[in-house]
Amino acid sequence: MKTFAALCVVLLLFVPAGCGQGTAQQLAVVVVKQYPHDPAAFTQGLVWEQGTMYESTGLKGRSSLRQVDLTSGEVKQQLNLDSQLFAEGITIFHDQIYQLTWTSSVIFQYDKQTFIQRNAFSWPHEGWGITHDGKSLIVSDGSATLYFLDPATLTATRQVTVHDGNREVKRLNELEYIDGLIYANVWHKCQIVLIKPDDGTVSAWLDLSELCQQMQQGYEDVLNGIMYDSEKKRLFVTGKLWPKLFEIKVLSNVQE
Repeated sequence: MKTFAALCVVLLLFVPAGCGQGTAQQLAVVVVKQYPHDPAAFTQGLVWEQGTMYESTGLKGRSSLRQVDLTSGEVKQQLNLDSQLFAEGITIFHDQIYQLTWTSSVIFQYDKQTFIQRNAFSWPHEGWGITHDGKSLIVSDGSATLYFLDPATLTATRQVTVHDGNREVKRLNELEYIDGLIYANVWHKCQIVLIKPDDGTVSAWLDLSELCQQMQQGYEDVLNGIMYDSEKKRLFVTGKLWPKLFEIKVLSNVQE
């Protein structure tokens, strides 16, 4: 098991020959700090909102919406979903929490403070990840497509296909909108892809294989969970069933 000190080095990005990453650049990152994380949380979504961390966890019978203390990892508030539901990503827009479900064709809307359900919207695709750009909700369904939704009605106003060169990037999972780009986990890959929202072009890849090597013990406990503190410019990542959450820093800027 690698020590934390060993993680606090630049994670040099290496893409094996033949993996078909396309033409987008590879960016180096460094681990800044680590925090405790519930090892029983099957993390599907993370959000940082006004100094507070929110988390969505999945699996039938274990799906929940949580408010979590970053420093201690303590769950401060929790809403457990019906045992037949498999929760996915979350985002917060205008003090409302939106939570996806995987195959139940519904997106829930909750009051941010009380977790009281305000609405349940029909959604004709699988639900994987969700974020917003200040105007539209942005949703992934496990394909290479990102859907832009009207926040009031949750109807799709447009969509883009994510691509790196001429290769589509599929299995887009947890999403986070950061400084004009969409950051996305790719299911079962130790990479985060950075996407231009106007046309779906991939700007860059982050390789987090060092963290996966330390944290991943089984097939499903993969990298999943991206959170950004826009006020302090802090970027966080974790994974399903990971006992740690990591603050990381990208060491170079995306080339436009």
